[in-house]
Amino acid sequence: MIAYIENRKIDIEKYDKCIATSLNTRIYAFSWYLNCVTDNWSVLVLNDYEAVMPLPVRKKYGLNYIYQTPWIQQLGVFSKNNIDEDLILNFIGSIPKKFVLVDYFLNSENQFQNKNVESRTNYILDLNKSFNEISKGFNDNRKRLSKKTSGNIVLKKNAGVGEFLDFYQSQSMDYKTHSDSFEKLEELLKVGNESVQIWTVKQNNDLIGGLVWLKDKNRITYLTPVANKEAKKNFIPTYLVLELIKDYQNSDYILDFEGSMIPGVAQFYKSFGAEEEEYYWYKRRFWI
Repeated sequence: MIAYIENRKIDIEKYDKCIATSLNTRIYAFSWYLNCVTDNWSVLVLNDYEAVMPLPVRKKYGLNYIYQTPWIQQLGVFSKNNIDEDLILNFIGSIPKKFVLVDYFLNSENQFQNKNVESRTNYILDLNKSFNEISKGFNDNRKRLSKKTSGNIVLKKNAGVGEFLDFYQSQSMDYKTHSDSFEKLEELLKVGNESVQIWTVKQNNDLIGGLVWLKDKNRITYLTPVANKEAKKNFIPTYLVLELIKDYQNSDYILDFEGSMIPGVAQFYKSFGAEEEEYYWYKRRFWI
């Protein structure tokens, strides 16, 4: 039996255990992460938390809806057991009809067919080889840039929240971040969790770029890069990805680039030898 459970009634210990032990775990689905980046969230639960489907929820003008949340790419159904198409469709069919709009991304392991679903493209890179082996998959331009010296570039790991956010906000015209999204990012960074890492890059003591990335048990997620014109001229986005690869080479981690459907950004990710990963966008409307 699949039950809809509102936030205040969720057994958080059982819920997080389900996410942590699921075959398709994602950092976005943990309760602490959802608490940071959603206005509110509920969950669909199979039996005694055998499988779960977290739902970011909002209410506006008296209407309830499930919405795409900033800083989350993939949610969906999570379980330590096999997730087949019937189970996914049963979960989707259990979404209460009070939600007049469902706008929701499922994860790459939630493969199913439905008239209301379309595929999206993510890019991932296995880090289970040495940097030298991984770099053989780079395109020619990325190979060339990977051999450049950083010069007077200084990378600071475990950088401060305020420093990063101030710089990120100063570049807001380029990144077009909605105020609500910025506030959610601030909440996420201030949680002080080691799963959320902040890097900054300085040149001649001036902050020119940075990156927020996430770490769970099997994925390194490239969440929020930021670079000014000087950083882009000095190929800092490439430099930061290379540093991540070097730090986690010869590991069981996957580097998750979080997209993108934008051709230029997708080409940047593919240039590191990243492979396509398909995930799913479910959208349903019940206008009243």
